[in-house]
Amino acid sequence: MKIVVIGGSGLIGTKLVHTLRDRGQEALAASPTSGVNALTGVGLAAALEEADVVVDVTNSPSFEDAAVLNFFDTSTRNLLRAEADAGVGHHVALSVVGADRLPDSGYMRAKVAQEALIRSAQVPYTIVRATQFFEFLGAIAGSSTAGDAVCLPPARMQPIAAADVAAALAEVAVGTPVNGIVELAGPESLPMDALVRRFLRAHQDTRQVVADVHARYFSAELNDQSLTPGDNPRIGPTRFEDWLSRSESHR
Repeated sequence: MKIVVIGGSGLIGTKLVHTLRDRGQEALAASPTSGVNALTGVGLAAALEEADVVVDVTNSPSFEDAAVLNFFDTSTRNLLRAEADAGVGHHVALSVVGADRLPDSGYMRAKVAQEALIRSAQVPYTIVRATQFFEFLGAIAGSSTAGDAVCLPPARMQPIAAADVAAALAEVAVGTPVNGIVELAGPESLPMDALVRRFLRAHQDTRQVVADVHARYFSAELNDQSLTPGDNPRIGPTRFEDWLSRSESHR
């Protein structure tokens, strides 16, 4: 089975390509560095020749509202058109748990628009909505820092290790399209402020995390349901403390 990973040089894409190859699949890492650009369409036709499955794990280089919407709208249209021309049998897209519950966030609105394009296209599909990755906790802290304070909501989230996301995507890619949404989350539901506080402490970061129920996350105010999955999500096995211990040992 030939599986083309769009965004194959990124955090998830790199792990996914390795996972698929370890499982005996023909996995092609496609990204601008390899001459394949979903946003411009350059290289798509050649990369998708004889492809059975396309997995889109790309992300916008800018989270500004208009830019992120343009990225997901344009790149997804280009991908779906090229897939239809190539006879691809399964489009897999990585999205975000809670995207449809956070309309104040331009990023989440763009992901909802991307999902709508996929649902309306002719290519059979599976949308995998994942919770936030452990690996992005540092970026969350950075985006919420003012001086020495990190202001974050205490809303619960259920983050997951990037390696577990890649493993789940690999299973979905070789499976039958569900023509719907699969949710993916970590094994624990924890307050965002507590997670980031523990992450910073482990990295000897002296910034102080301040809990504020009105603090915004990607421009949206959160509650305990905003970033947590619904019923019966797929659960990644890696617990936060175990991931943190491993990441500390590799520093």
